[in-house]
Amino acid sequence: MSDNKKQIFIAGGNGMVGSALIRRLAKADGVNITAPDRKTLNLLDQAAVHDYFQNNTFDQVYIAAAKVGGIHANNTYPAEFIYENLVMESTLIHAAHQADINQLLFLGSSCIYPKHAEQPMAEESLLTGTLEPTNEPYAIAKIAGIKLCESYNRQHGRDYRSVMPTNLYGQGDNFHPENSHVIPALMRRFHEAKVNGNKEVIVWGSGKPKREFLHVDDLASACVYIMNLPDTDIAEVTKPMLSHINIGTGEDCSIAELAALIQQVVDYSGELKFDSSKPDGTPRKLLNVEKLNTLGWHHQISLDAGLRQTYEWYLSNLATIRS
Repeated sequence: MSDNKKQIFIAGGNGMVGSALIRRLAKADGVNITAPDRKTLNLLDQAAVHDYFQNNTFDQVYIAAAKVGGIHANNTYPAEFIYENLVMESTLIHAAHQADINQLLFLGSSCIYPKHAEQPMAEESLLTGTLEPTNEPYAIAKIAGIKLCESYNRQHGRDYRSVMPTNLYGQGDNFHPENSHVIPALMRRFHEAKVNGNKEVIVWGSGKPKREFLHVDDLASACVYIMNLPDTDIAEVTKPMLSHINIGTGEDCSIAELAALIQQVVDYSGELKFDSSKPDGTPRKLLNVEKLNTLGWHHQISLDAGLRQTYEWYLSNLATIRS
């Protein structure tokens, strides 16, 4: 490593978010990025992570590693979702502290907020009500990550920041037919229906729930922006203690509207139907992004433009996605 460059460690560099962070950070001068894959560093191995941080020097740590999935995956694998996320985040945060790394950014999820939180959901809504049952194990793990960062800041004077992104999509997403989130799941379903000449596409749920969507490249931009803000600026908007900041667009749409938009992007001419026997999840998830906007960051990629870019990427990577 070059001593005169900022040394940056990214956990989860092969994932959608980690890859976007690498693309964003690679544009900056004076940085050296380290993003070991799973074979090089097992993030569930506490001893291995501790030794890795002790044997290498880093100025900043981004925790983008997580076990993620949609409603089906969360319902099917709740033990893996809570265990793996708790172990990864606690291992990385503690190892960073032991290595005297003072700057760290933890990425959570908007599912940390109560199911019936007032909309749009402000950071202050955390722990004020019951979570959505379908992803409660994952949400609890992410809440623990926020509190870990807060606790190290409070006890050890660290500058560990947490950001809560809204629903993400974009290049590098998971297009698994069962375990993916709504945008890649619908995009694949519409594309395959178009190719196979199917007359209809079934969408899970009633189509009524509303969701907010953020392109992953916008998220990466926001993360780097927040990581490099002066601590006085962050402290001003996260009083009384350095805590988490929402990242989103401040705009949402219904699942029915989203499905119609993806249908248009894919150019599928068949019929769209909704299966109300499938779970809807939380009725609405819209983030309050006033703190983020006050700090000077706003999203740049519209949903329509982002979906078109994502579909182009999907078409270019079909062979890899199918395997």
